[in-house]
Amino acid sequence: MNVHFIAIGGSAMHNLAIALKRKGYQVSGSDDEIFEPSYTRLKNEGLLPSATGWYPEKIDKHLDAVILGMHARIDNPELQKAQDLHIPVFSYPEYLLEQSKNKTRIVIGGSHGKTTITSIVIHALRTHGVDCDYLVGAASEGLENTVRLSDNARYMVIEGDEYLTSPIDLRPKFHLYRPHIALISGIAWDHINVFPSFENYVDQFRIFITLIEKHGSLVYFEDDKVLAELAVKANSNSTKIPYGIPPHRYEQGQLQILSDEEVFPMQVFGEHNLANISGAREICKLVGMVEQDFYRAMTSFRGASNRLQLLAESDKTMVYKDFAHSPSKVRATTQALRQRFPEKELVACLELHTFSSLNKRFLAHYKGSMEQIDFPLVYFNPHALEMKKLPPITHEEVFSAFFHDNLKVFSESASLFDNIKAIDPSGKVFLFMSSGNFNGINLDDLAQDLVS
Repeated sequence: MNVHFIAIGGSAMHNLAIALKRKGYQVSGSDDEIFEPSYTRLKNEGLLPSATGWYPEKIDKHLDAVILGMHARIDNPELQKAQDLHIPVFSYPEYLLEQSKNKTRIVIGGSHGKTTITSIVIHALRTHGVDCDYLVGAASEGLENTVRLSDNARYMVIEGDEYLTSPIDLRPKFHLYRPHIALISGIAWDHINVFPSFENYVDQFRIFITLIEKHGSLVYFEDDKVLAELAVKANSNSTKIPYGIPPHRYEQGQLQILSDEEVFPMQVFGEHNLANISGAREICKLVGMVEQDFYRAMTSFRGASNRLQLLAESDKTMVYKDFAHSPSKVRATTQALRQRFPEKELVACLELHTFSSLNKRFLAHYKGSMEQIDFPLVYFNPHALEMKKLPPITHEEVFSAFFHDNLKVFSESASLFDNIKAIDPSGKVFLFMSSGNFNGINLDDLAQDLVS
């Protein structure tokens, strides 16, 4: 098979390209900009385009398929050439469906926890020798690539993102996967540039439920009232399986799950991770795994990359980073740290980076999300607002939205990090939350400075 990627540098796109090459496909691609880590990973695989830009001459009849990334525009010259030549054009969700037509598809959706739950399911299956293909949003221990495709695996585990599919297909990605087993972790309004109201956003999950294959299963978090009502009322032929927080305790700061008189020590912590583990457990039970075996696998799960990831520690200071950016994720992450370190002072820095988080209309949803934090810091880059064509926001507007008397707001990264370095790190836990990069600050270096 000969496959060409338009916008090969995307996070999911470059991982899919690598997976197809490893499967034996002939793979080529183009992009107008490629950043790390995509650049180095493509280069190491021999897939890095020789020059940036779009080259219609790369598109000819020898191609079996073109895979179109969301980053490309609808008037992309390579796309237009492929359409003129009647070469099949797929989005990457469509191509994943094509690759998994003969597999049992497990799709994890929801506003938060998708990556972690997907990683847990993959970890549990692999630990017990169950072969599976997968698409997951971040790397975790033991995975060379975030996409795996094979001919022999019985299961395909997919993180089901609700964002748009491609420039020529404006459906949410998770509407294309047609799961046999589906999970929804929770519903908290996000992506307001695409879903203009909470009701419209909820509708996407209602549609997702109707797309579960006949006689399939829907696993859902019962403590989310909106989701629970949606699941109960949804018109679906699927079996509905609720889950909640499993019995647990903390012993000397370590989370332990209790099941059938056995104690299973975890390497992750926080109520949101308890829910994530519980949801993944129900999926694994549906594919035949015994609950005790699932929990045994969980004792070696260290978490997904950038999800409450420990960067550095000393006997007096710890530094974490997390992908949290939406209000529900910020609230869950900060609560997890407070529960894990009740005796320590917490310093948390959040970067407002997404379209939703930088939108004045959405800011109020962050109210109370950092109430567990002793030193709350919020940073936004005015250039990001310009790039997203959003109106400016002020420090005062951000301060008012979070409703925390101790909040400090920054719009210059140098000033932000000068402030952080002025804080006495002894007895403190630092947390950096962003889907961006704090204007290029090296968090690994900063973490080492803080603990030393």
